[in-house]
Amino acid sequence: MGMITKLPQIVAFTALSLTISAVFAEDKQHIDKSEAQHQAAPSAINPAEVQRTDSKKAPPISDAEFTKAKQIFFERCAGCHGVLRKGATGKPLTTDITLERGTEYLKVLINFGSAAGMPNWGTSGELTEEEIDLMARYLQHEPPVPPEYGMKEMKASWKVLIPPEKRPTKQMNKYNLENMFSVTLRDAGQIALIDGDTKEIINIIKTGYAVHISRYSASGRYLFVVGRDAKLNLVDLWMEKPDNVAEIKIGLEARSVETSKYKGWEDKYAIAGSYWPPQFVVMESDTLEPLKIVSTRGMTVDTQEYHPEPRVAAIVASHQHPEFIVNVKETGKILMVNYENLQDLKITSIDAAPFLHDGGWDSTKRYFLTAANKSNKVAVVDSKEDKLAALIEVGNIPHPGRGANFIDPEFGPVWATSDLGDQFITVIGTDPEGHPDNAWKVVRKLSGQGGGSLFVKTHPNSQNLYVDTALSPDEKHSQSIAVFDINNLDKGFEVLPIAEWADVGEGPKRVVQPEYNKAGDEVWFSVWNGKEQKSAVVVLDDKTRKVKKVIKDDRLITPTGKFNVYNTMHDIY
Repeated sequence: MGMITKLPQIVAFTALSLTISAVFAEDKQHIDKSEAQHQAAPSAINPAEVQRTDSKKAPPISDAEFTKAKQIFFERCAGCHGVLRKGATGKPLTTDITLERGTEYLKVLINFGSAAGMPNWGTSGELTEEEIDLMARYLQHEPPVPPEYGMKEMKASWKVLIPPEKRPTKQMNKYNLENMFSVTLRDAGQIALIDGDTKEIINIIKTGYAVHISRYSASGRYLFVVGRDAKLNLVDLWMEKPDNVAEIKIGLEARSVETSKYKGWEDKYAIAGSYWPPQFVVMESDTLEPLKIVSTRGMTVDTQEYHPEPRVAAIVASHQHPEFIVNVKETGKILMVNYENLQDLKITSIDAAPFLHDGGWDSTKRYFLTAANKSNKVAVVDSKEDKLAALIEVGNIPHPGRGANFIDPEFGPVWATSDLGDQFITVIGTDPEGHPDNAWKVVRKLSGQGGGSLFVKTHPNSQNLYVDTALSPDEKHSQSIAVFDINNLDKGFEVLPIAEWADVGEGPKRVVQPEYNKAGDEVWFSVWNGKEQKSAVVVLDDKTRKVKKVIKDDRLITPTGKFNVYNTMHDIY
């Protein structure tokens, strides 16, 4: 009898599930599991800092429930839907939408997910039935807003540990600094400095949580690292034992940092951009003293609607002008920030496409190619003329890192990006003078191991193109590397079992981010394992594709990104 009584409810529930799936199946803004995994990583914003907000029309929720729901949202949902729920990779979840849909609709959506890429949080076992009900009610209340973070807060967090006048006047160690690597130890809140010549760890340096990138000053003396928690550290490589000399927290969540490289402005300024608040700050390069904060809130390039949370993604330093190039993710704007006069700041705004993410230079360092990942486009900026040169349709969710430059035997100078959402590597012509017919066009689509790729990499002295698939759900792909022969791209790729060669035991062992040494005759891979498991860095001889060294050390906790000093300084990739 109990089953008969529940049958109409089950039928209604299933019908609603199918209706929701049908609605979202028509949505072109599709994400796959690897992209959801990439974007839904926990936000670095502390939910305790976000105050409760209510909607009178929403279902009741206790203070304890609201606190728990905040935690779940910032850990599971904010990366895709945005802190303010205005939508990013995922759809908007503002109260005008959620109140209209209602609790039952939201419960089904959270439980089953959608064809557009919403994860099935319930049926996957990630959330309990009670947590799904809680989140359905929570989403009908106004999103709690994190606190702003301005000059007062930055100055309060700013520390000069060793002032410039007390630092060395020359290099005090015997390391080959240009072949040093900064290796992100993601879950440890540290970086490892590794000697590229000896493969020995020089120092383990405390940083912010989940360092996103490392960048070097134009002179190569200073190392800048920024964590997802928006903590920025400055490391002096001239010290006998390189270590922190200054630090600052530039917001609540961040991804990007860069330093001035234009002739005459080397080592003058640094810039960092934050996800929250949506803004960037220009600082003194040798002390990290904050000088100028600029908000990125504004109108989107497509629908011309106001967006309150346009996050700062990639930042690069121009080689053509004293400018920083700043990607504003949600609005789709690329800002050319001229740092000659911070008092009367000049910014040229270039309309590209929404969801700008990573990018890098072509081989001449005139053209900046950057992925608008959810728009499935690559924007090309002419940094000499400060204008958009092209907007190119590419594969599903391009994720280039900095991309890869090489000479294609048929099409001349090209730049490549892999995709998170499909198996393809898109190759774009980059030589408008020597190969005008190929310029800013897709000249090849290479088929790799599958979706879930984060990085492609080559080097001017190499004939190999390496492609990782670190976020693939297939272990065979996530634990290996595909490598193409640049001189014979049509023959396909060879698979290198990097994780197997590392021999670190049990664990997910994701192989991520190829990085070359200065000479371009070695390529380094991170074998990114669980925090409590053994990880490693595998070094290959680039010509033979054979293991040259496996760097193992208990201090190498969750290694991910690796940044060679010389290649990063000179934008070689």
